[in-house]
Amino acid sequence: MSSTPMQESTYLILTALVEENRHGYAILEEVRRISAGRVELRAGTLYAALDRLRTGGFVEVEREELVQSRLRRYYRLTGSGARRLAEESARLRSNAEAASERLRRAGLLIQGGAA
Repeated sequence: MSSTPMQESTYLILTALVEENRHGYAILEEVRRISAGRVELRAGTLYAALDRLRTGGFVEVEREELVQSRLRRYYRLTGSGARRLAEESARLRSNAEAASERLRRAGLLIQGGAA
């Protein structure tokens, strides 16, 4: 996962964990909020991604607690996860800046929006 572009869902899951540790449902809600409702992950997609991210060392289980007879697992972003997210953010920003510059030169982008 380290040198290839990240899937959007992975990027948003890592972003959701930057400011605080969260359990699965809270991650789903934060991804929805970050994407302004554009991305709505299903639980199966989330937990498969979290398993991959744990295997890669980008997130880890911070704690588990029992809530209404169900185990709630809280995840946290690791230092490696934060670095990987920063790298991907820089890559996306660079690509967006290149596209915006070309659109500006072609007269198709005016003040940060489409013409």
